[in-house]
Amino acid sequence: MPYIEAKFSCTISDDKATALKTAFGKAIECIPGKSETWLMVNIEDNKKLFFKGDNSKDTSFISVAIFGSADAESYSALTAEICKIVSDITGISPDRTYVTYSEYDKWGWNGFNF
Repeated sequence: MPYIEAKFSCTISDDKATALKTAFGKAIECIPGKSETWLMVNIEDNKKLFFKGDNSKDTSFISVAIFGSADAESYSALTAEICKIVSDITGISPDRTYVTYSEYDKWGWNGFNF
């Protein structure tokens, strides 16, 4: 049950949004047991993101939520993949991208909880 929320300071075209969604779907496999099968992705563009007090360069903030937990190596691999994806598709430099993680032991879907 992974969820990725991606916020960008720039405009993300429909083609880029689809490319991001597809690439995130592959990248989530860095976390054992996770796949695009259950992945939900939210992409928000044109956000007023300030990094180091500055918003003159494009910036992104990516938040990943998972049901369960993962080890530090899996998260490191996913962070590297996410930063590469964002850079390749949007041109945003990895040093202008934050990635955060949240783990949940309760997750609901289809009227019940896991």
